[in-house]
Amino acid sequence: MADDGLRLGGLSSGLAVVLNGDNKREGSGKSRLVSYCEGFGDQSVERTLEHIFNLPYKTVKQLTRPVDISTVRSIIKNEFFKHHPELKTVATKIRDGVVGLEESSISGEIRIVKQPLLVESHALFSSARANSCVWKGKWMYEVTLETCGIQQLGWATLFCPFTDHKGVGDADDSYAYDGKRVSKWNKEPEPYGQSWVVGDVIGCCIDLDYDEILFYRNGVSLGVAFGGIRKMVPGLGYYPAISLSQGERCELNFGGLPFKYPIKGFLPIQSSPSSKPIATSLFDCFLRLLQMQRLERAETDTVEKLSRLKRFASFEELSQPVPQGICEEIFSALNAEIGSAEYIAHGPFLSFMMDVFRIHPPHDYLNLDRVLDSLLQFEESKLLLKHVFEALSSGCKTGLLVLTDCPYSGSYSHLALACHILRREELMTLWWKSSDFEFLFEGLLSRKSQNKQDLQCLIPSVWWPGSCEDISNENSMVMTTTALSEAVNKIEEKQRDLCRLVMQFIPPVEPPQLPGSVFRTFLQNTLLKNRGADRNMPPPGVSNNSVLVSLFTVILHFLSEGFAAGDIYGWIKGSGTDSGAHVGFLHRGGQQSFPAGLFLKNDPHRIDISRLGGSYSHLSKFNPVINSEKEEEIIRWEEGCMDDEESRVTHFSRQKPCCCSSYDADLSSCSKYPVRRLGKGSHGSCSSISDRSSHVTAECSTGNLNDEIADKPSTSDHSDSEFAFRPRQHFRILQRENNTLSSATLKEEELLDAMLLLYHLGLAPNFKQASSFMSRQSQSISFLEETDRQFRESIYGDQVKRLKEARSVYREEAMDCVRHTAWYRLSLFSRWKQRGIYAACMWIVQLLLVLSKEDSIFSYIPEYYLETVVDCFHVLRKSDPPFVPATKFIKRGLTSFVTFVVTHFNDPRISSAELRDLLLQSISVLVQDKEFLSAFECNEAAKQKMPRALLSTFDNRSWIPVTNILLRLCKGSGFGFSRRGESSSSSVLFQKLLREACISDDELFSAFLNRLFNTLSWAMTEFSVSIREMQETYKPMDFQQRKCNVIFDLSCNLARVLEFCTREIPRAFVSGMDTNLRRLAELIVFILTHLIGSIDPELLDLSLRRPGQSSEKVNSGMLLAPLAGIIMNLLDGSRETVEGDNHNDIVAIFASMDCADTILFGFQYLLEYNWVGSTIGDDYFINQLTKLEEFSSLLIHRTELHAIEKRMRGVESESEDGVCCICYANKVDARFTPCSHVSCYSCISRHLLNCQRCFFCNTTVVEVVREDAKDASFAK
Repeated sequence: MADDGLRLGGLSSGLAVVLNGDNKREGSGKSRLVSYCEGFGDQSVERTLEHIFNLPYKTVKQLTRPVDISTVRSIIKNEFFKHHPELKTVATKIRDGVVGLEESSISGEIRIVKQPLLVESHALFSSARANSCVWKGKWMYEVTLETCGIQQLGWATLFCPFTDHKGVGDADDSYAYDGKRVSKWNKEPEPYGQSWVVGDVIGCCIDLDYDEILFYRNGVSLGVAFGGIRKMVPGLGYYPAISLSQGERCELNFGGLPFKYPIKGFLPIQSSPSSKPIATSLFDCFLRLLQMQRLERAETDTVEKLSRLKRFASFEELSQPVPQGICEEIFSALNAEIGSAEYIAHGPFLSFMMDVFRIHPPHDYLNLDRVLDSLLQFEESKLLLKHVFEALSSGCKTGLLVLTDCPYSGSYSHLALACHILRREELMTLWWKSSDFEFLFEGLLSRKSQNKQDLQCLIPSVWWPGSCEDISNENSMVMTTTALSEAVNKIEEKQRDLCRLVMQFIPPVEPPQLPGSVFRTFLQNTLLKNRGADRNMPPPGVSNNSVLVSLFTVILHFLSEGFAAGDIYGWIKGSGTDSGAHVGFLHRGGQQSFPAGLFLKNDPHRIDISRLGGSYSHLSKFNPVINSEKEEEIIRWEEGCMDDEESRVTHFSRQKPCCCSSYDADLSSCSKYPVRRLGKGSHGSCSSISDRSSHVTAECSTGNLNDEIADKPSTSDHSDSEFAFRPRQHFRILQRENNTLSSATLKEEELLDAMLLLYHLGLAPNFKQASSFMSRQSQSISFLEETDRQFRESIYGDQVKRLKEARSVYREEAMDCVRHTAWYRLSLFSRWKQRGIYAACMWIVQLLLVLSKEDSIFSYIPEYYLETVVDCFHVLRKSDPPFVPATKFIKRGLTSFVTFVVTHFNDPRISSAELRDLLLQSISVLVQDKEFLSAFECNEAAKQKMPRALLSTFDNRSWIPVTNILLRLCKGSGFGFSRRGESSSSSVLFQKLLREACISDDELFSAFLNRLFNTLSWAMTEFSVSIREMQETYKPMDFQQRKCNVIFDLSCNLARVLEFCTREIPRAFVSGMDTNLRRLAELIVFILTHLIGSIDPELLDLSLRRPGQSSEKVNSGMLLAPLAGIIMNLLDGSRETVEGDNHNDIVAIFASMDCADTILFGFQYLLEYNWVGSTIGDDYFINQLTKLEEFSSLLIHRTELHAIEKRMRGVESESEDGVCCICYANKVDARFTPCSHVSCYSCISRHLLNCQRCFFCNTTVVEVVREDAKDASFAK
């Protein structure tokens, strides 16, 4: 606004002097009201008008009649413009000099998404320049980023060629800034500037006086990018120019709208409208009038001072004619210059509205309503207000969070103003009828992203446990994150208010629609256009990610915390248990329901969304819905009906779910990361957000929500009547009995469905990034601690210098990760959101279990249901500080999650192998934790189905997670552990169940064992190859070492699983056919040969070395120990063989192998290996080594005897009749049908495990006929 001189409390300086009662005669030159008050008399109206219009003393002559509109307009025309000659009246014209894109310059495909200049690239690389150029002076234009990918923004001459691969900055006299790659471009890139994010406003400035080009980010200079640029001549200057990669979107402003961050000294390419000064000054006059009303409402002592002004004109005397007169003059000026309304709305008018409303609470609702009442008397105001909606939407996209302004920062002020304006049904209708309604709605729900530099300003002090930073940084960080958390809560509250207003709105259409129909349409269209937003290369036109996050947050709050608007609740509530309007849908408990039609109907916004059974087109063809009645079916169930009776926890049971329980323990003490919530008695820069756990407990125990909600932040600490959510004015009520109502209304179940898709599209990528920052943070802190340790031990100057440089890098990386992690935590994962997500997990898992009994419906469930519930579960599980203690996380509400994953990780009805892997990986992760493992041991479905399912799922795709699960279940039971089979970290129950599954199903176990042999053989081969690659490389690369580590770990794990099999089912090896025993012996020899025969010991240790781990913990003993354990288990099993069984001679099998020297060397290596650090030394371990030594002695003796026997009878010819030509060890005793080729039965049985074709002719083997070699001799 224009400068009104010094002000005190909104009053001009002269009036303030009168009110203060002292020094009335000072400042007679500038304080015009002081002079007026000396001869005040009975002329208060005239003097007041002079104050309002900023006129000299006694400019307004004595009025002979009451003030009306004509009087006011006369004063404006005759006196106001006379004393303000700079405000020239505008002759009717069209705003000229409009700057846009030169269509002939466009290369690729650039589309204007929204007028005037919101553009998007639909080609791989598109470029364009403006239709106006500059050759002298200082100029600028602004670019607001709608996406943050590869864009090159800057200046170019006509001689800069635009092609499919070259754009701005890729030629001479062409200069650009690219914040994605953090570079400046002039033929070649150079590092420059900062990384940009969505919502950034980039100022592109050119100074032709000093031949420089500069760029600004949100009003902050990034420095001179280019100097000494070539001077140009008139008509051949520098053009604003942009280049965008595919899908990139930005809004250009050459001056057609006010700049968000004008740079002093730089002019816009397009000049502002001539009506701007008039509108600005008249809005200033309007504001001075409203300040008089604020004065009348001020504190008592000020009102008493005002009484000394005798007949100073009251606000009420002038509240009607002055605003109307001002508005008429403003609209007259706007009508005289066609096309200027948009500029005025975005600039002077929006500033005026913000001044009236006040950016920070307490907001002046009364005066804002007066302004709206005055404006709405004029038809022209609708165009102005329409553009105000655009300005507010744009302001939300670019609103900066400023720490000193918290909690009322960011987009808060724009949202608060929009919410109050839209309380009026007339203005809500005006907004809804605009062609850009959904675009503007998305803008109001947007929030600006933060980059590294932004977070440095928002969280200047960083601390983490064990850091060397100043201890005061901890308290400082807690206070700043608390303040930012409150700011986020304020914004989210206003977004909920806005969505609630839209839900309440009843559009003026026929047939009449119910409340919620407009929001429903917006939600569906948003989901429709964001199909593919989760791809690596999203299609053009997708929404800003913050829009999806905001919508998810709004819906989650409505479903979890309740709508707090009873007149909406009656229309949108679901068909389940009705516990009142203020009970969140997710917390009602009791009878639950869900319409099957949400899955069976192929709504437009669900097109191309994969279902559990495949695509919708595939299902409708091969698994069609039987009849239309199925689509209208309501699935009903009782909460907790799929859980075991003993473990059932519901909202109505005595023991409440975690989302409805209060944990008084300070979980932040368990935090691995630095941000902690302040306690109730703590104080920071802003008051902490109190927890609502006790409230939710009351909700679920009594059936309705308590009115005192602490975790729902209010707009201010003032009374609800003035500052809390304000319902719409003139709200229409429609009766349900009205048969003409449209059925297209909003239901809670549909909100839940949309919320899950929004999580999948919007929240999941954010949590993935958060997880990445958490991992990088842990790694950086680990490297930093290791560097500090080396620094303390170092004595050489060069080494100290290198360590200092490395420490600086690691410290910077750690601080950046801590800031990002803290930001994600406070913006996405507050406590009420955790409770809501937990309740949603409970609800959806039970729905999936119920629908799994209905094959026809289960196949139609969208994949994102399963993906979202699994992701939400693990996000909650990994939250820091923990949402609830691990001991209660599953058992107090999510036992059904365990039931679902163990039941469906190998469900053939789920067509996507990736989804089945997701469930299997969930089991793999959960069983690693002792507390979660106990939940599996208490789950009947897990005990009945998981052991067999794990064995059958061990295949080429899923063997890694299955191995990890089996390893965890058998942990502590192998060679080298202190207690055999009874380790506190193992699961004796599941070991027993696995043994029973293997014994009861020979075919299943044989198939599993065959795949286990093959996989371990492959892993050792890959490890050997990787070691050889490192040996041949002068300086091994990091990825090579990581590959070796991973494959070695996998080999160790597989060997441990094989050790478990030999211990629990020894008869499979020591009895019956010797195929398994021979394969096992060959595998042991194969591993020993690769591990100790062909690999240099020092290179092996180098390849296994890992940062932060000692060589005592990571060495070859990790693989040698299970091999030794396998041999011990075989020896124990052979002693326990039942008399009469076909007993296999273990020593003979090993002795019969051709590589006797290798075997003996390998076993001697096992005996002489230093097991310290790899095993726990106790009596049991010593006894095991004694057994191994005895076995080695027997093997040596048997090998010597075997060698003597061979020498005595001579080496048999390879062509000797009756000997298997595959192994040359056994006699031929099997013939293949139909080809009649022969071999020993052991070789053909082993071969048929993996291939059903003959060794020799590749014919499919139909049958294997065994014959006694003594009675028949077969020829090949």
